[in-house]
Amino acid sequence: MESLRLGFPVKVLQVPDLKSADSRRWQNNPHLRVSLEYLERIFDYLEANGINMYRMSSDLAPYATHPDLPQFHKMVRESDRELRRIGERARSLGLRLSFHPSQYVVLNSPDAALVGKSVWDITTQAEILDRMELGPEAVLVIHVGGVYGDRPAGCERWVRTWEALPAHVRARLVLENDDVRYGPADVIWIHERTGVRLIFDYQHWWCFNPEGVPMAEALDRMLSSWRGSARPKIHFSSTRTEMREVSRKNGKTGKSENVLQPPLCTQHGDFANVFEFCTFMRQHAGRTFDVMLESKAKDLAVLRLRRDMLRFAPDVAARFGIVDATSNDVEELCIPAGELS
Repeated sequence: MESLRLGFPVKVLQVPDLKSADSRRWQNNPHLRVSLEYLERIFDYLEANGINMYRMSSDLAPYATHPDLPQFHKMVRESDRELRRIGERARSLGLRLSFHPSQYVVLNSPDAALVGKSVWDITTQAEILDRMELGPEAVLVIHVGGVYGDRPAGCERWVRTWEALPAHVRARLVLENDDVRYGPADVIWIHERTGVRLIFDYQHWWCFNPEGVPMAEALDRMLSSWRGSARPKIHFSSTRTEMREVSRKNGKTGKSENVLQPPLCTQHGDFANVFEFCTFMRQHAGRTFDVMLESKAKDLAVLRLRRDMLRFAPDVAARFGIVDATSNDVEELCIPAGELS
């Protein structure tokens, strides 16, 4: 059986100067072609470290949908040759790629202008994946959006927007349960009315599941939404357990001060708890899915989890094709303070 994939999103922390997108201001004429050069170097890193799943930056095509900067609107089409070439390399490496559009993409907003801008954003990102000639496993992952005081109505608006989307966008779009607004029951309801594929988010299931859908049921329903298209994938992260440093105003002195506060359960931890992860994988050993690790330590979390699986749960490691520890000593790696914030 083909090994499961284990990936991370966007930023490479082990190589701090490895950029994920051209982040120059518009006055400096940033371009998708420059971002693709950065992406090529990230592919080098992924290949060298045996990582075969990666979420690309949602800013890969800078200002491509900025309403006031029309000079950038054609950059995806202008980069067709480069996109085909880098897509070919991704396929040769067996890389599974995806996008996760920003929180400003809201398909269920009552504001038609915001919905229109959101549709423009996801249409552009779908076009990038199409021009890379990637298969149906390359997707755009989004949340339902805002509640606006009425969760069922928010779901209904999402369905109406879906029905108006171009076919090539619907073919790329997938929906995940989130941590504060729309739980497993909501996204399953939307799937039943649209056929949109679903992402099971492990930490979000714990954070927001007001209907109490059991984990196994939620996972099975969401995995089955992929039937006949591509291998499903899920999101996994452990909750933050460390104290967090925050700045607040001292009520007596009126001055700002840094204080330590308990962690928020909705926050991602820097690394994944190997015992928690392997317990989950063993409990669902009969199911097949790739895993996007959403730990804040990004690639370092993947490298650490692979090493820990080999030590504590070689049976789980084998499912991911992990037979030898990475040469990188994760415990000795240091990164600049603030990189995980």
